[in-house]
Amino acid sequence: MKKYLILLLAISFWSCESKMNEQTATGYDIYENEIADIGGEQFKIVHKVGELEQSLIDAGLVDIEVIIPEIYVDLKYSTTDNFFGKDVYGELDRCYLQPVVSEMLKKSHEKLQADHPDLTFLIYDGVRPQSVQQILWDNLDKPDSIKPLYVANPQIGGLHNFGVAVDLTLSNAETGKVLDMGTGYDYFGYPAYPDREEQMLKEGKITKEQIANREILREVMKHGGFTGIGSEWWHFNAFSRKEAAEKFGMVK
Repeated sequence: MKKYLILLLAISFWSCESKMNEQTATGYDIYENEIADIGGEQFKIVHKVGELEQSLIDAGLVDIEVIIPEIYVDLKYSTTDNFFGKDVYGELDRCYLQPVVSEMLKKSHEKLQADHPDLTFLIYDGVRPQSVQQILWDNLDKPDSIKPLYVANPQIGGLHNFGVAVDLTLSNAETGKVLDMGTGYDYFGYPAYPDREEQMLKEGKITKEQIANREILREVMKHGGFTGIGSEWWHFNAFSRKEAAEKFGMVK
């Protein structure tokens, strides 16, 4: 997973409180009131907030790890490990969502922990600003007529652009190792389609165990109020396109 950019500042005492967003004199934001003990001295963890991340904070979105510290985050569009093969998020490696969506995801995570305490979420993507969506659209080597099959038109916007959709999987809570879901993230093909699971099982493209893992994810996400889609086992929406447009502005 992509390492966080961190700066360790020595302190004498630090109380155990919830995560916070406190501006320091060096221009870094403190996001984690977690203490590292190095050589008998205590350190608190901070990370630099880049321009893109600051714009998400200014738009009122929240860092999902502040709400659910136990999860893992591996933003695929902040790496080259995606179907574009390009890093389009730059310094951003933390997942942001609308506050209400974060609380819904917390409810789903609590259900997961209650039913499967050895598991947690690993987040692949949350909010995707319209500016980033435009980059994906412009760089997709497909005719404009079929681009929407792969990427939402940035002028219309998809639910990621409103901060109300999340891409995620299940992982081991201790190690972060992902469960076998039959395909990787952003796999384009029927084996990734929830709507085609019965067919893919008959054809030997996916297994019963892989479907069972997907069912766990779907069950806990439904508990939080999310709905899935027919073509991506990892994608879940908190609201419809109409509701998202009425409740939230598109994140630029």
